Amino acid sequence: MTGFTDLLGGYQRFRATDWTRQRGRWAELRQGQNPSVMVIACSDSRVDPAQIFDTSPGEIFVVRNIANLVPPFELGGGRHGVSAALEFAVTQIEVAEIVVMGHGSCGGVEAALSQRFAGRAPGAGGFIDHWVDMLDEARDRIVAQYGTGAQAVRELELETVRVSLRNLRTFPCIPEREAAGTLRLRGAYFAIADGVLHVMDDNGAFAPA
Repeated sequence: MTGFTDLLGGYQRFRATDWTRQRGRWAELRQGQNPSVMVIACSDSRVDPAQIFDTSPGEIFVVRNIANLVPPFELGGGRHGVSAALEFAVTQIEVAEIVVMGHGSCGGVEAALSQRFAGRAPGAGGFIDHWVDMLDEARDRIVAQYGTGAQAVRELELETVRVSLRNLRTFPCIPEREAAGTLRLRGAYFAIADGVLHVMDDNGAFAPA
């Protein structure tokens, strides 16, 4: 098991190798960031976008949360972490592409499918339940068609990407930039079992990259 002491050891290796090798790049990044791609991914420790896409520092603007979900545009109380990051990436950094990346063996999808946190208080699973309930409509449709087995899990994992892409388009800044041709939305799915990345086409179907 990796602990903080191990992380410090990793930092020392990074400082002695990668940071030194890319010192020029880090010097450039002191002036600011200018990534052209935003990636919305799951917080799952197995699916780090920077590792999967083999990127260098400053190349992608990443937001990670349970089940790579984007809530719909909404006003009112609460803290809107995903919305704020999205607003920053689109209106301030002016990224040219947003990639929503789902993945296999997703715990958030399992929670949505099983509804095992339903009725729990915040702090005891309630926050998780209220987050993944964004998938309720898709869950009901998938369960009616596939049941709750492995096929249903895979279908709901893919549906997290489609739901998030639909919700992205409820933010006024997104469709106006799509219409102007300055922003493109993309979907992807990383299969942990075999390491294959699947890319979504314009019809919502996924195929290996």
